[in-house]
Amino acid sequence: MRIRDIDKEKLVIAKAIDQIVADGFQGFSMNKLAKACNISVATLYIYYKDKDDLIQKIGAEIALDFFTNTVKDFSPDMSFEEGLWKQWENRAEFTMKYPKSVAFFEIIKHSPHGEIILNSTTKFSDFRKIMHQFIDNALHNKELIPMTFEVFWSIAYGPLYNLLNFHTEGKSMGGKPFSLTKSMMKEAFEVTIRALKP
Repeated sequence: MRIRDIDKEKLVIAKAIDQIVADGFQGFSMNKLAKACNISVATLYIYYKDKDDLIQKIGAEIALDFFTNTVKDFSPDMSFEEGLWKQWENRAEFTMKYPKSVAFFEIIKHSPHGEIILNSTTKFSDFRKIMHQFIDNALHNKELIPMTFEVFWSIAYGPLYNLLNFHTEGKSMGGKPFSLTKSMMKEAFEVTIRALKP
């Protein structure tokens, strides 16, 4: 039995992320990936059962990193404003540090792989519990207007992710150069908080 090569495995993950971000699922194949890594297709099957296994394992690893970073220095017992700002800071930091990983996860999140990944471990359900507790506490303390979850998410995080998309692309509307600053983030956050608080 051949031994796993950690450096080779890291290269495979990096190239798979690159290919899926650039070409989507349609342009991705194990043959293309092996060629990009300068390895045989058989070598890929040391690490992964098949293409779906590869996508799901990489996706789960990215999701776990993202969720772990999202709750760094965060507690569901924080005030709503303090906790949401910490979420914004953590989400922005991760997205700016790993833009390709985030782009990869956005693609697979809206595919059949997304549900499989998010239901694959109790760590993801722990994250959901923490976030539900945070929202429940904010509602109980009358720091948040009651609304459907999808509306809440769109208002609470939508402005941040739009700004992060501009930042990742390096341009805003009409192709104007753009780089997200903390003061812009704070400006958007203050408007968001006003929309969410009673």
